[in-house]
Amino acid sequence: MIPYVTLSIDGALIKAAKGTSVLDVAIEYGICIPHLCHVPNLSDLGACRLCIVEHVVNGRSKVTTSCTLRVREGMVIRSNTERIRHLRRNIAELLVAQAPNSRAIQDIAVRCGVKKVRYPFRNENCVLCGRCVRVCSEMWQAKAIGFVGRGKDRKVDTPFSQPSEACKRCGTCIDLCPMTITPCDGPMKPGEEYLCGKCESQMMEANSSPDQCIWCDLGEGFQCGRY
Repeated sequence: MIPYVTLSIDGALIKAAKGTSVLDVAIEYGICIPHLCHVPNLSDLGACRLCIVEHVVNGRSKVTTSCTLRVREGMVIRSNTERIRHLRRNIAELLVAQAPNSRAIQDIAVRCGVKKVRYPFRNENCVLCGRCVRVCSEMWQAKAIGFVGRGKDRKVDTPFSQPSEACKRCGTCIDLCPMTITPCDGPMKPGEEYLCGKCESQMMEANSSPDQCIWCDLGEGFQCGRY
């Protein structure tokens, strides 16, 4: 029999299977915690940092990624404090500056309340979320791609940058990549990048309860856990 624990998320008492991630529990109960690198049934890295929450222990809170945090008895989680919203908004702003040609990331920026981008646009084609690497390794047991390099030189590549015989041509890596769907107005040319924000009207209903999932379409581009 699976043991269950009781925890509090934003004041709501929730019963969840022990060992489940806080993010998965929140998604199951309709609590909106924006996320990007998380994929159901795959391991979590906490790479994008968007799913950060405050974990309160003995009256003191610690900011941590909810996808890597496992539920425990009596745990207290705050997912929508002003501190968390500010940090999450800055993370989303950095992501859209790094890769504005992703509808998924543009949508996340809207969901996190980004109104302007203060950082230089870089127009990169990868945000190192690791979704492709994990699905190749864990679901298909192929390990045809992986992370190589360190720091600013880190990237996703095949072994020795050569076509891998281990690749099963399944295309799942492409399906899960948040860069495969361009913004609605089409690709942005270098030097002409901008914050789209055209889906901001979807957030009108969320303004009254920003921590609740309203079944918006702002997660469609990266297959949000509610889809």
